[in-house]
Amino acid sequence: MSLPSEPVTLSVEQIRELKQKLTDLRHDVNNNIALMLSAVEMIRRKPQSRDAMLDSFARQPQKVTDAVTRFSKDLEAALQINRH
Repeated sequence: MSLPSEPVTLSVEQIRELKQKLTDLRHDVNNNIALMLSAVEMIRRKPQSRDAMLDSFARQPQKVTDAVTRFSKDLEAALQINRH
């Protein structure tokens, strides 16, 4: 990963966009964690729902990873950080 050799200036609009993307990231991560917790609670209350809930639970970590990756790419682009 290489950093820019000069200071990076962001416009107000770029900062606003990054702030919105960070807000979206927090929302997505919180929602996916809530779904995992709901699946665990459902399994505790209704063990017969285990298979359906485990399937839902298993999809959430990848969704979190995808959301973090999208935000990281946007942030790196805005800050002119190159990934090698």
